[in-house]
Amino acid sequence: MGATDAQASSGLLTLCFATALLCIVLARVYRMPISFAWSTPGAALLIAASSTTNNFSAAVGAFMVCGVLIVLCGLWPALGTAITRIPRSIASAMLAGILFPICLAPVSAIVQIPALAVPVVLVWLALFRIAPRWAVPAAMGVAAIGIGVSAGSGWLTNSSLNVVPQLSFVTPTFDWLVIVSLGLPLFIVTMAGQNVPGFVVMSTFGYSVPPRPVLVASGAATAVGALFGAHAVNLAAITAAIMAGPDSHTDKSKRWVATVTSGFVYIAFGLAAGVAVALISASPPILITAVAGLALLGALVSSLATAIEEVSHRIPAAATFLVTASGVSVLGIGSAFWGLLVGALIMLWAAWPRRRA
Repeated sequence: MGATDAQASSGLLTLCFATALLCIVLARVYRMPISFAWSTPGAALLIAASSTTNNFSAAVGAFMVCGVLIVLCGLWPALGTAITRIPRSIASAMLAGILFPICLAPVSAIVQIPALAVPVVLVWLALFRIAPRWAVPAAMGVAAIGIGVSAGSGWLTNSSLNVVPQLSFVTPTFDWLVIVSLGLPLFIVTMAGQNVPGFVVMSTFGYSVPPRPVLVASGAATAVGALFGAHAVNLAAITAAIMAGPDSHTDKSKRWVATVTSGFVYIAFGLAAGVAVALISASPPILITAVAGLALLGALVSSLATAIEEVSHRIPAAATFLVTASGVSVLGIGSAFWGLLVGALIMLWAAWPRRRA
């Protein structure tokens, strides 16, 4: 979306450090494994939103609006309740529509750059059968080797890149078209796809997480982090299940230590942000998107399954998915918003006669 290498590196560094701070502080204060992460569906949305704007300053403004809305959900419970009442089928269909073009990228990459893409897909496919947990990391490793070989020895010492990440302040621009196309969908998928499931996961392991401090802290971190290029920080769901479960510690009262530990690991990851951006800058964009597509296949399947789970919602969900996946832009507003709107209108229209009767 128009970010320079320095801004991209700063954004990744900020995401890691903000996540680390929240993991360390809130887990220690509440003595619970309250885990945080950056928004995975939000990151997928950024890939799909590249056609929405090429002005990173406007994108930063949209990130800030997303953060403020998350804070409002914490301070004003009625708003949080309204967001959670968005039918899961519609929210999941919108996310599936966002993910679908990304998950097509491996196919396009095989056609466009077979020498780099075929080994990546083959390694992923082999490990998907024998060691699924390692399939995506191994695919990324093969992609990195291929990028390094094809780019030569100078990719890491390119004078235009700085492998030591530094914070880069971005002055926000508040463009209502970008806010509607990017900021609002980012807020919805972060709340519906991360925060709400995160609370549910924690409750299944017997932890009653206070929503106000979690939402206010993560929303504030998102709004402030946006000024340095970060998109969204939220309550973790998948990693929360790891750290809140018995594999973390047999004693439920001590599992918070795992979350604090993960915070320090996030700091280490953040310090590698410059190397990550240098690697991606040296890569054909389709290859990085292809690896992301392989990583997000599970999320696509899960989103589609949730979208069609309820029979009465299948047509609105299908409409949401198709409009979002189409990538259309009307009045400068991206397809994620229109998909959500079309699905909601069809759902209301289908239910209206029954309600009137």
